[in-house]
Parts: sequence; structure tokens; C-alpha cells
Amino acid sequence: MTARGRFVSFEGSEGVGKSTQLRELAAWLAACGVEVVTTREPGGTARAERLRAELLERSDEPMPSSCELLLMFAARATHVENLVRPALERGAWVLCDRYTDTTYAYQGAGRGVPGADIDALVRIVHPDFWPDLTLLLDAPVATGMARAHARANGAASDRFESERSEFFERVRTCYLERAQREPRRFRVIDATGPVASVFARIQAAVRPLLGVGP
Repeated sequence: MTARGRFVSFEGSEGVGKSTQLRELAAWLAACGVEVVTTREPGGTARAERLRAELLERSDEPMPSSCELLLMFAARATHVENLVRPALERGAWVLCDRYTDTTYAYQGAGRGVPGADIDALVRIVHPDFWPDLTLLLDAPVATGMARAHARANGAASDRFESERSEFFERVRTCYLERAQREPRRFRVIDATGPVASVFARIQAAVRPLLGVGP
């Protein structure tokens, strides 16, 4: 019987380097002989990517927070059942750029959606199905926003990137509070340094799951 793979999520506010560090980890794990699936939320499957486009598109029609929340979980439902679970069952590692912690931070703390409403959808979509490890890349909001703006290079921002700093302060606070409540799952990674030094911290956090020494 094939051993179950490992599920690792990357979390953090805008501009903390999640996508870069996810690619670094995927390359390192592949070099160690691990089958790796990289994915993202919202998105990851054809249907979920279409929902992602709806979520990120700026429009003259306002999107109620309830609509945003339901679209997030609709994308997550198809992503978990059609990509994440099958990959883990065949023994692959799944590296996911954002998961449900994002919803608690962005829709919960950011938008003000009650946590109980998010809890209810978690029970429907993925009860008891959480990452083996969540890497929270953390940096001051001003640092992250400056990086995000530089990365955009003048391109139009999406619905979330265009939020004000106060929104992202609430998001960051929520992430850190969740990490404090769940220290066995979370590892908070200082994302303010060079890519190589940040990745070294990530390697140290992942090695116990891989079963290799320091």
C-alpha cells in the first residue's frame, strides 16, 4: 500500500514571497526523489481557476462578502476532491499556495465575515482535512506592499491587491494569532531577508516531514 503523501500550505499576506519559496521547495523535494504537485487557491483545477478569475476580477458590480466567501469554498471543494486528495493518496507531496487559513484571514479578519460562518463551510467542504504543515511567511505590511507593487511593475491590481494597508494589517494579525493557537501545524517564517536565507528556514521546517537530518 502506498504511503500517504504530505500536504504543505504556504500562507501570508501580499508580497511575502510565497510563490517564489514554493517553487524553491518543490525543486528541492524533487531533487530528493519526491513526487511533488504544486497548486494554488483559489484555483488548481480548470473549474477552480474559472472561479478564481471571478474572484479576482475588478468590476463595477460590487461583490458581497457572502458571495466572495461562497465562491472561495466552491473553488476549494473541487480543488480538494479532484486534485489534492488524489495526489496525497498516491503518495505525492502537495504544495499549495494558500488554503483555508487564507479565508479566515482575508474574508474573516479582512472583510469581517463571522468565523462561525467560515467554520460551517469548513465542516461541509473539508472536515478534518488540514495541511500537515503550514508555512506562514511573515513580513511587515509595508514591506509586503512595497514588494507587491514592485512586482506588479505598473500592472493593474486585482480586487485583493488593491485593498488598503489597514485591511492587510488585520490579515497579518489574524495569521499570527492562528499560528499561535496551532503551533504543531504552523511554522512562522521571517520573510524579510534574502530568498536563500528564507528558504533555509523553510528547509529546516520541512525536514522532519521528509525524515532527513538537519
